[in-house]
Amino acid sequence: MSKIKMTTPLVELDGDEMTRVLWKEIKSTLIEPYVDLKTEYYDLGLVEREKTQDQVTVDAANAIKKYGVGVKCATITPNAQRMTEYNLSKMWKSPNGTVRGILDGTVFRTPILVDGIRPIVSCWQKPITIARHAYGDVYAGVEAYVPEGGKVTLKLPDGSEKTVFEFKGPGIVQGIHNTDRSIASFARSCFNYALDRKTDLWFSTKDTISKIYDHRFKDIFAEIFEQEYRAKFEAAGIEYFYTLIDDAVARVMRSKGGFIWACKNYDGDVMSDMLATAFGSLAMMTSVLVSPDGCFEYEAAHGTVTRHYYKHLKGEETSTNSVATIFAWTGALAKRGQLDNLPELTAFAEKLEKATLDTIESGVMTKDLVSLFRKEGVTPQAVDSFGFLKAIASRL
Repeated sequence: MSKIKMTTPLVELDGDEMTRVLWKEIKSTLIEPYVDLKTEYYDLGLVEREKTQDQVTVDAANAIKKYGVGVKCATITPNAQRMTEYNLSKMWKSPNGTVRGILDGTVFRTPILVDGIRPIVSCWQKPITIARHAYGDVYAGVEAYVPEGGKVTLKLPDGSEKTVFEFKGPGIVQGIHNTDRSIASFARSCFNYALDRKTDLWFSTKDTISKIYDHRFKDIFAEIFEQEYRAKFEAAGIEYFYTLIDDAVARVMRSKGGFIWACKNYDGDVMSDMLATAFGSLAMMTSVLVSPDGCFEYEAAHGTVTRHYYKHLKGEETSTNSVATIFAWTGALAKRGQLDNLPELTAFAEKLEKATLDTIESGVMTKDLVSLFRKEGVTPQAVDSFGFLKAIASRL
């Protein structure tokens, strides 16, 4: 059987720890036997980021801007412990944050539904997609410890000052920012994605408390919707509405699902993990970064599975769920096929997704899913990390 040819490379961003191990195995077991895989490779493992002083991350992001589609493995965002472990010269920033900043994109995360794994929230019948703004806020914040008290002020470009707080003793302070341009890009990405999916869009902040910062988000969304999207939404038969984030949470818990929920950066970070867990598992969630100019970066929504990696290094068996990483590859391959008019590549990506879900629905799965799986006539069987990939391969 001849392999499916590609005309334009994917930008491949390799990562760290157990997901890096599975990344290689997914390619060799599930993709390369069927696709003449073309990628422009960037190693975003922490060792290489240290070696290049993180220039490799910038280069990878710019490559996605050049080729239009990237696929990323999970990576370590170092803390103090990791600095010692990897002998780092500095605490490098999150690669995800760097790529998102360069692409000025919005992250859309959607749970992967499987027959046999029901959401914890019983009324949810359809997926809920989180649209996470991927710029600014606490992820680009400036922080300081105030050891002895004193007045902290915010100085504005016009020379005026605002008092943040007058400390009587030790404390902490943080400054955050965002830009009209980035918020507008976030809004348009959300509106366009909703139209593409023909799905209702919700947006939530806390403008009753944050009367300037959060209210600016609300106003920009409203202005762009009225000027550019209201008629399109009405023609598509879908709805956009704004509400406070606490009200949104209550509405989400009572809903049937089937909508996009747009959130600011930190809110989206937290809520996407909550939704992933409630729908089944962090390892069962797709994630795609979409830029305003039409670039796409697909990734898993979870981390590098450190505990399993150190078991793997000892030669011990692991049962690591690779579904989200597989779907990062299938998302990227399908998009590359769409953009390059290669229907056979898109069809292969869809076939691989179906084989993955069929494997789980037949009762073969990683250990994390066994306790969640309930399907009449099917007894779930836990297999190890590599056995799961082989079981999927047998269905291709």
